[in-house]
Amino acid sequence: MQRREFFKFSGILGAASMLPNITLASDNGVLPSKTRTFDVSFKHMPTEKGKISRLWLPLALSSEYQYLVKDYAINTSANSVFISDTEFPTLFAEFNQNEQRPILNVDFRIQTIERNTDFSKVNYNENEKLEPSILKFLRPTSHIPTDGVVRAKALEIIGDIKGDLERAKAIYTWVANTMERDNSVMGCGLGDVKAILESGKLSGKCTDINSVFVGLCRAVGIPAREVFGIRVGASRFSSQMGAAPKDDGFSHISGGQHCRAEFYLKGYGWIPADPADVTKVRFGEKLSNDDAKIKQVREYLFGNWEMCWIGFNYGRDFVLKPEPEQSPINNFGYPYAEVDGNTLNYYDPKEFSYNYTSKEI
Repeated sequence: MQRREFFKFSGILGAASMLPNITLASDNGVLPSKTRTFDVSFKHMPTEKGKISRLWLPLALSSEYQYLVKDYAINTSANSVFISDTEFPTLFAEFNQNEQRPILNVDFRIQTIERNTDFSKVNYNENEKLEPSILKFLRPTSHIPTDGVVRAKALEIIGDIKGDLERAKAIYTWVANTMERDNSVMGCGLGDVKAILESGKLSGKCTDINSVFVGLCRAVGIPAREVFGIRVGASRFSSQMGAAPKDDGFSHISGGQHCRAEFYLKGYGWIPADPADVTKVRFGEKLSNDDAKIKQVREYLFGNWEMCWIGFNYGRDFVLKPEPEQSPINNFGYPYAEVDGNTLNYYDPKEFSYNYTSKEI
């Protein structure tokens, strides 16, 4: 087997080394750093054999809250490998027909910066003209319509509330308090907002719950989007929200994919939110909405993200390049692979197979 190792794609590298190390006080007196660094390893070895094996891998989004500080190190037996010319960073690999041991391993170091919103400094400007890059997050999609039951529910929730920030907070609170975590749902869920609201069964996993938040916001004119990514480290709030290291010192994150959300406020910008993790903590720790811990988590997750997680993209109804048999894909938070046009089960790391780990530095 001929294997190639190389370091490149430096255009994605951010200037994280110049960022200050800021701290944030917590209730237990510990001062967790707002800047965290993780060594992340994505290892893939698809077991299904065929004439044509192709793999697409979401890579880390370059943004103000996360930066590569050590570029991608790629070790692969693929005969072709490159970053696709798509809106979001995507690694593509294709293997020879006679490749008996297909391997695609990607290692990188990433620095994350906690996202906090000081609402006393948030000013709304209704006269801001939205750019096309923001306007697209107002449009309906196949899984997120903005009319019918979605708009009706949004109007019911906001009632007479004025102001986009206040309306977004009302929608967030309704979603966090009303929707339920359902661990029987495969993966992160489909995020089919209309189906969820019409069913009356207001439950699901993170994509379902945060997509409902996004859809309700869009239905009343507030740009909103999901952000797909993966948990990489321990949370100071709850083990439900972070991947704590095991005895070997690594966090084993193969099943740690997680969808978050953002909404856009004119005059300010994108504001983070994550009602899905409120429901996850409530379910996982068997708490109620009135519990002090849930109140703390719910308050924090409107306007803040604890960065024990890294984001990949905003890809809904996303067209990969080169285009696979299944196109567009619903969302792009998992590795995607096809063997002779047949999609591998990316929800099952052992069957796929892939092994993801991270280690905080």
